[in-house]
Amino acid sequence: MPTRTVAVGSASGLHARPAKLFVEAASKLPVPVTIRTGEKKPVPAKSILGVLSLGAKQGTEVTLEADGDGAQAALDNLAALLARDLDAE
Repeated sequence: MPTRTVAVGSASGLHARPAKLFVEAASKLPVPVTIRTGEKKPVPAKSILGVLSLGAKQGTEVTLEADGDGAQAALDNLAALLARDLDAE
């Protein structure tokens, strides 16, 4: 299963607007994606409550995992999104 590790770039971390944008992007993907911090249990990237429960702050490394056709492209897109400061856009 392909994985990507990326540091959260948003100033407020993965909360409120950045989390909403991430979940919306993940929901449009044709493959299931999970996200986790450290050794915590992964949560579905399509779940706003799951993503918020991670408590990821700016600079926190998160790991994305996806499975299926298009998994690499899905992870590339989500990793690029998380690396940006979504609060400034």
